[in-house]
Amino acid sequence: MLRSKGVSSALANPLKNRPSFSTRLTGWLESSTAEVWVKFLLALLGLGLAFGAALFSTISRDAGNVWATVILASLSLLLATLVGLITVPYLARRVAVERLRESFDYDVTKAGIVYVLVTLIIGIAALNTGNNLLYIVVAAMLAAILVSGVVSAWILRWLELDVRLPEHVFAGRPVLGRIVIRNPSRFLPSFSVRVVSARKTRKAGAKTWRWEAATFAFPTNRPQGQEWLRIPDRRLRRVPVQAPPPGILQGMAYFAFLPPKSELAADLELNFERRGCYREDSFGLATRFPFAFLTKTRHVSLMREVLVYPRVEPTDELFEILPLVRGEWESFMRGRGADLYRIREYMPEDSARHVDWKATAKSGSLKVREFAREDERKVCIAFDNPQAGSLSEVAYENAVNLAASLAWHFSDQEAEVTFALPGKPRTRDLHQFLAWLAVIAPGSTSRQPSRDPLHEMNLANTDDYNIVVTARSRGSLPTNLWNSSYFVFIA
Repeated sequence: MLRSKGVSSALANPLKNRPSFSTRLTGWLESSTAEVWVKFLLALLGLGLAFGAALFSTISRDAGNVWATVILASLSLLLATLVGLITVPYLARRVAVERLRESFDYDVTKAGIVYVLVTLIIGIAALNTGNNLLYIVVAAMLAAILVSGVVSAWILRWLELDVRLPEHVFAGRPVLGRIVIRNPSRFLPSFSVRVVSARKTRKAGAKTWRWEAATFAFPTNRPQGQEWLRIPDRRLRRVPVQAPPPGILQGMAYFAFLPPKSELAADLELNFERRGCYREDSFGLATRFPFAFLTKTRHVSLMREVLVYPRVEPTDELFEILPLVRGEWESFMRGRGADLYRIREYMPEDSARHVDWKATAKSGSLKVREFAREDERKVCIAFDNPQAGSLSEVAYENAVNLAASLAWHFSDQEAEVTFALPGKPRTRDLHQFLAWLAVIAPGSTSRQPSRDPLHEMNLANTDDYNIVVTARSRGSLPTNLWNSSYFVFIA
């Protein structure tokens, strides 16, 4: 009965669960449709003002008021030019976006601005003098702008782009990426084409905004949730959106001429200062051909992702650690084997067959041979990932780089090297370990936060010699690991 009653009450009030008008208005303003309508209404307003200024300029000319005619005619042409340069390309691109997945961006160059100003001056002179020759000149100059836009679109529309990146990339080491561009057209060549990152087409310092509901809070200096008074406001405010991280391409590739049915390639140097995952969702094909009035950019949907490993440079700290690690490692590996490790004094637990009689005769005391066990030359590089806030950002990055450098160094040794990380299975693949270190963050790898990462990596139950990079103090380390481990403290 209760269930049926609840259903019947919900059906009786179908408008109860509908969102409020302010919520719907906020959602509509955040959509792309609202931006289109705003641009369209602004275009209508601008054209209406331009038409009104043109009518009043005609009335002023008939009345003999020269200055009013010049000002109104200039204002009319200026408004029409602004609408043509700002609003019309945007609306045209929005109309064609359903038919074409790849959009175009337009950016007026300095030469284009000067050209428009000259056209505006000649147009004012044509209106004031009524000279037909000036009207022809203005028409030809406006036609040149139209031709520039059409030709640049033809040049970029059919081009095919491919970006090839290296498989293994290290931070701080320049690598070469290859950009391949192909012109499938049979007759139409392409001129002056640049390949850039789509993010670089945005102006430097430009901010992206979004609308959100405002809230009145008192006092204003207290953290959220601890205010004395908090009242939702029906007004909307613009909030800046954080800019996306830098993409893959840091420069540009330039192709002066691309013949029909041809393919050209260019190598571009890439240099990533920090480790991490870099991603590019789209690239831009830009050109200023033929008159450099506009920079037209065609966005190509091409997703590329590159994983940048930590730095593996030989630092002073690494040079100080390696001799100590090698000495501890060799002491741990001594035992019976094929290779002679050292000759030492005889101990009661030693076997008589290992006595070195020549060394005994020379020294006068009993000497035995000690061999290195080649079958047990095993080492494990472990990174004890510290908790968030325990280290500064610089110290943490240095620790990650040191772990990567140790892994890179010992992978070239004649030993069986494994790599351990909290929350990850032990692996022998060096590049997999470097890939984990490329995206690691403080305290982000452990599957069970309450469990000790050293126990989670299971370092004590193996025959490996462990090299552990840790931020702990000496007194907090397990005592059973001291005999089989070398700790690198990064505090």
